[in-house]
Parts: sequence; structure tokens; C-alpha cells
Amino acid sequence: MKFKEVTDIGLRRDENQDMVKCQYFGENVLAVVCDGMGGERAGKEASSIAVDEFFQRFTEGYDESIDDEGIRKLLIASISAANSVIYTKARLDYTSFGMGTTCVAAFITNKSVFVANVGDSRAYLITDEGLCQITTDHNLAAMLYKQGEITEEEMLNHPKKNMLIRAVGVEKTVQTDTFILDYDDKISILLCSDGLSGYCSDDEIYDVISETPFENVTDELVKLAYNKGGRDNITVAIITD
Repeated sequence: MKFKEVTDIGLRRDENQDMVKCQYFGENVLAVVCDGMGGERAGKEASSIAVDEFFQRFTEGYDESIDDEGIRKLLIASISAANSVIYTKARLDYTSFGMGTTCVAAFITNKSVFVANVGDSRAYLITDEGLCQITTDHNLAAMLYKQGEITEEEMLNHPKKNMLIRAVGVEKTVQTDTFILDYDDKISILLCSDGLSGYCSDDEIYDVISETPFENVTDELVKLAYNKGGRDNITVAIITD
């Protein structure tokens, strides 16, 4: 199992409010991408807290004998821990009011992938045919599409597609989506913030991944986002065996 990660400020933002971290747990890999939101430096702080708290809670709760349901519950507990810390800080410090973050996490073993997400940072399965989005975006446009009020094309270009309906740290408790994928042979997973997926199509992202050596793939994905204007922070993690 190997991974590559990168986070980049992009071309239009004054600071990078994204965070990414990948870490081995034995032969397994845990990867987390967070995209912060909030005024001043609150967004950057929210994503930083989320990654730190997530890894601390996961590390405390993990052991090699844990079963699949235990891993799923541990991912949820790790996001909940981050949510509590961010929510409390925002309530106690007026400069942090409104702070929050997306969070997408993947724990990859030699037989399964466990994914948890809140917000619109995404997890994809990379297949021989293309990208398959695992997560569901928790934003207004995706909700309207799910309710049948707008078309898929309207969703992609909706003026409020960046308006989150769920985020870490905004409410006292947070609802986390989880997914489990079993596999037999090989697996490749992409995590990214909407600085990539919001401006580049799945096909464009897949073309870069399929045509680029693994050692260079994250940098090339950043270049792809730059070629689309680099209007947001860009964060990517790829895990493969």
C-alpha cells in the first residue's frame, strides 16, 4: 500500500484552508482531507483541528483485532470528536464564529475500504474504466438534485453548489455518512477537496491519473486545477496497492 498527498493554495485565495494527512496503521492506511470554512483564519483552524482530533481519536481506538463494524464506528467517533472540539471553540471565541470544515476519510486494508464523509470533499474509487464517486456531496445543489427539483447538469452549474447543508463543527452533533467496499485484488482511492472536483470533470481527473506516473500524479492534478483557474485551495490524496 502506498500513498501520495498534496495541498496547494491555488491562484485566487489568500490562504490555504485545506488540510490533508495520510498515515500507516501497520500495513493499512488512513487518509483524511478537510476543507475549512469561516472568516479570518477560522477555516484554516477548523480543518487543522479536525485532522488532529480525527487522528488522535482514531489512534486511541484502533487495534489490529478490530472488526469491520468497529472500524466504521471508529470513523464516526473520530469525526464526532473533531465536531465537538470545533463547535465548542466557535462558541467560546467570537473570532471563530461560523467556523467549520468538510471531512472525508478513508481507511484502506488489504481487503476493504472504509469511507466516512461530511460535506462536499469527495472519495472516489479509481477503476479501469474511470472514476466512481463513493461519497455524496452534502451541499444545496446535490440536495435539490436528489429531490428531483433540478437536473444533473443544473446541479453541476448551480450558483449555490458550494453552500453546505452539513459540515463538521457547525452544529452540536454531526451526521456522518459511511461506506464499506470489499475488494479481492487491487484498489485505488482518490480523496479530494472541491478545489479539484468542483472545477474539473471526473473524466479530466481520470485522464491525468491514468496517464501520469504515481510519483507525479498529485502534482499533475494540482496543475489540472490551475489550468481551470485555480480558484480554490486544491487538496488531493491517492492511495493504491
